[in-house]
Amino acid sequence: MNKFIFLTICILSFGLQLHAEEVDTLNSRSIFLDEVVVQSFKQNKSYRMEPISASAFSSTGIVNRNITGIKEFSVLVPNLFIPDYGSKLTSPVYIRGIGSKINAPSVGLYVDGIPYFEKSAFDFDFSEIDRIEVLRGPQGTLYGRNTMGGIINVFTKSPLEWQGSSLSLMAGNYGQRQASASHYGKLTHNLGYAISGNYNHTDGYFNNLATGENADTQDSGSGRIRLEWQLQPKLKIQLMTSLDHSDQGGYPYALYNKETNSVGQVNYNDFSSYRRTLSNTGATVDYKTDRFWLSSQTAFQYLKDRQGVDQDFSTKNQYYVIQKQEQNMLSEELNIKAVTQTNYKWLFGAFGFYQGMDNEVDMDYKLQRMSTHKVYDSPTYGFALYHQSTIDKLFTDALSLTLGIRYDWEQAHTDYKAYRSINDTTGITDSFKSKLTFRQLTPKATLQYTFSGSQLLYTTVSKGYKSGGFNTSFERDEDRSFEPEYSWNYEAGTKLNFWQNRIKTELSLFYIDWRNQQIYQPLPSGKGSMLKNAGRSESKGIEFALQANVCNGFMFNVAYGYTDATFKEYQRSATLDYAGKKLPLVPSQTFSVGTDYLFRVKSPLLDRIQMNISYSGTGKLYWSESNEAFQKYYGIWNGKVSFMKGAFTASFWGKNLTGTEYTAFYFESGGNSFAQKGKPVTFGGNLTLNF
Repeated sequence: MNKFIFLTICILSFGLQLHAEEVDTLNSRSIFLDEVVVQSFKQNKSYRMEPISASAFSSTGIVNRNITGIKEFSVLVPNLFIPDYGSKLTSPVYIRGIGSKINAPSVGLYVDGIPYFEKSAFDFDFSEIDRIEVLRGPQGTLYGRNTMGGIINVFTKSPLEWQGSSLSLMAGNYGQRQASASHYGKLTHNLGYAISGNYNHTDGYFNNLATGENADTQDSGSGRIRLEWQLQPKLKIQLMTSLDHSDQGGYPYALYNKETNSVGQVNYNDFSSYRRTLSNTGATVDYKTDRFWLSSQTAFQYLKDRQGVDQDFSTKNQYYVIQKQEQNMLSEELNIKAVTQTNYKWLFGAFGFYQGMDNEVDMDYKLQRMSTHKVYDSPTYGFALYHQSTIDKLFTDALSLTLGIRYDWEQAHTDYKAYRSINDTTGITDSFKSKLTFRQLTPKATLQYTFSGSQLLYTTVSKGYKSGGFNTSFERDEDRSFEPEYSWNYEAGTKLNFWQNRIKTELSLFYIDWRNQQIYQPLPSGKGSMLKNAGRSESKGIEFALQANVCNGFMFNVAYGYTDATFKEYQRSATLDYAGKKLPLVPSQTFSVGTDYLFRVKSPLLDRIQMNISYSGTGKLYWSESNEAFQKYYGIWNGKVSFMKGAFTASFWGKNLTGTEYTAFYFESGGNSFAQKGKPVTFGGNLTLNF
C-alpha cells in the first residue's frame, strides 16, 4: 500500500504541474487525432475521459500500419506482448506481465461482443475492422472471465454507417497472396447488411532441411455476414455470423544454443501442421430510452482443430503427436445502465456461459512401437452478477468516485480416459471423473479528478482473478488440476492535452501483487507441459503514450511501456529456488514510434499520397523461469506508401525492413531447448478499389 501511495503522489504532482503550465493557453478548440470515437456500452464516456489505461486504433490507423492480425499489435500498445507461437494453435497475450502460455488466456478478447474464451481462436485474419480497443489492467468487474491482465475489443464495420463495395488484391515475397471483397448496402433506410470474404496464402518463411520444403506454409479464408436493423429510434437489433478456416504447416522450431543465444536451422523429418475451423454467431438487442439503456448479447462459438507435430523436432523417428479439439461455447449477457445527465450513474449486469470442450491426444512412441490415446470431456459453465456506480461532483465539481463489484460462480468438469497400445493390444491405463467449483468476489474503486479541456487524474485499486481448472497433460495425480490465481492492482494515471488539443498524452504507473500464480511447467518426463500454482510475484512499471497533430495531414505517435516483473516466492523444487528471477515472456520495455503523412497532389493521375513509417522495439525478455535463455532488445522498422486516385488505391509496404534477426518463441522439451526465428524482411503491394 505504501508503494501505491507513493505512485499516486508522483502522478498527481506531475499532472498538476503540467496542468498549471498549460491551463492558460488552452481554449475550447478540439482537434481529433484519429477518426476513432470510442464509447462502448460499459463506459459512460469515451475512453479519453475514462480513468482507464486504454489504446484505440481506428480502421484508418489499422490500414495505414498494414496490421493484418492480432499478433501485429505486439508492442504497439505499451506493455503489450504477443509472441509468435508458430501456428494459430495458441496466441499467448501478456499485458503488464500478466499472461498465460497454455490453457485459458489471462487477457480477454471480444469480437462484436462475442467472448473468445480460448487462445486457439485469437489468431484470425483482420478484415473489415472498424476499430480495436486495448484496455490494460484487470477488467473483471465489467468483463469478468479471463480478463485479469486486460481486454482486447474488436469491432467490425456497421452497415448503417458504412456504404459501398471494396475489392482488394495483394502480392508479396515468400508467395504471399491475398484477395478480399466486401459490400455494404441498405434494404431500407433503417435496415443495413454487410457481406465480406477474404483469402490468404503464403509459401512459408523457413525451410526444413530434412524435407527440403518450407515448414510453415499457410492457406486461410473467412467470410462474414452482418445485419443491422434500427426498428425504431429506441430499438436496434444486430445479427452477425462468421466462418474462418485455416490450414497451415507450422512450428518452424530449431535447436537453441543457450551459450550463444542463437537458433539453428529447422531440421525434422515428419511434416507438422495445424487445421482449424472457427464459427461465430452473435445477436445484440439494444433498447435505449432517455432514462436507461438495456442491452442483450447472445453468442455462440464453434471451434474444431487438429494439430500434428513432430514432438522431437529432429530427423529421428521418436515421437509424433496428434491433438484434436472441439469446442462449443454459448453465452448470454444482459446489461442495463442509466443514461440520465445526473451526478449518479449506475450499471447492472448478468452473464452466463456454457463451454463444452472435447480433446483427444495421440502420442506415437515410434522407437518403442507404442502409442497412447487420451480423451478429455471437459465442460465448464458459470454465471456472474456485477454492478458499478459512479458519483460525479463528489465534494467538488471535478471529483468523481466509481465503485464496482462482481460475483462469479463457475464449475469445471472433466471425464478423462487414457489408453495404451503395444503390439496391437490396447488397454485402459487410467481414468477419472472430477469437478471443481470456484466462487469469487472482485471489487474495484476509482477516484477521478477532471480538469477543463478533457484532462484528468485518477487512481484505481482493483482485484484480478482467474479461475482454476484441469490440465490436459499430467503424469502425477497431484498435477491433474490447478487452483485459481489472484492479484491486487494499484494504478495512478493522468490524461493531458497541450497546444490547443493538438497533443494528447497519457501517463500511468502501476503495481501488481500476484498470488498463487499459475506457472507453466514442463512435465517431469519433459514431454509436454502443465500449469501448477506456485509462489508470489510482483509487477510494477510505467506507461506513456502521445499523439500529436503536428500540422494538417501530419500525425505523430509514441508509445512506451516499462515492466519489472519478478518472482518473489517460487520454490520449484528442493534444489531450485527462482525467487528474484524475472518472469518469462515479459519484455522489460516496449517502445513504438510512428508517423502518418497525407498530402494532396495536383495531378490528373493522382489525388493523394499517404505515407506511414514506424519503429517498434522490444526490450530484453527471458524465455524461462531460470532466466538462462533470453532475447536482448531488438527493433523493427515497417513502412507503407499509398497512391490514391478517386476510388483506386495502390500501396507498397515492407515489414522488418532492416532484416533484424531475433528469436520469436522458445520452449524446452525432452531435455532440449528449441526456438523459432522471427520473420525476415517481407514486402509487397496492394491494389484496392472502393466504389
